[in-house]
Amino acid sequence: MTDTAFAVFLVDDDAGVLKALSRLLRARGYDIRAFTSPQAFLANHDASIPGCAVLDVSMPGLDGLELQQALTAGGSHRPVIFLTGKGDIPTSVRAMRAGAIDFLTKPVSDGDLLAAIARAEKEDASTRRANAEFDQINARFAILTPREREVMTHVVAGRLNKQIAGDLGTVEKTIKVHRGRVMEKLGVRSVADLVRLAEKAGISPTKL
Repeated sequence: MTDTAFAVFLVDDDAGVLKALSRLLRARGYDIRAFTSPQAFLANHDASIPGCAVLDVSMPGLDGLELQQALTAGGSHRPVIFLTGKGDIPTSVRAMRAGAIDFLTKPVSDGDLLAAIARAEKEDASTRRANAEFDQINARFAILTPREREVMTHVVAGRLNKQIAGDLGTVEKTIKVHRGRVMEKLGVRSVADLVRLAEKAGISPTKL
């Protein structure tokens, strides 16, 4: 039984499969969200809920791979596990290349499915931690003034205060003030720390 309310979004046009999988996974403590069509799933999907998607490959309208693409296009990085009624190597290769956790053939064994969901749970937690860290870092950079941010991009590029002052048409003393405020606002004590923080935020240094 899981310790958290990890959701498993089941999407399969076979009601019997949905019922069997729902019973199995609910008994293991998962929060089950079952849908008989990709359209119903997309209409009710909440990307903020920790969980994974277990998708049938062959469905009318959108197939499983197209549904995976729709999730990605919508900005969701939810882990996906595919189920298929027949072994299809080309399709499984495409699914795995697109980031699927696993590609399982029906009738899927309980052990294989539970193992895949356990991997999905770890991946989902890791992704959400990374996204939360990214958001926190960007929130710190957001409080910089436009001038402070400009100075910061020069600093992480390895420019000296005198060089930055020349580039920006001001005096070295002013650059020192801006630089000090940047370090204080971002909570860093060295240029090395500032460089690492900027890299995590995806901020490129000024190229000169």
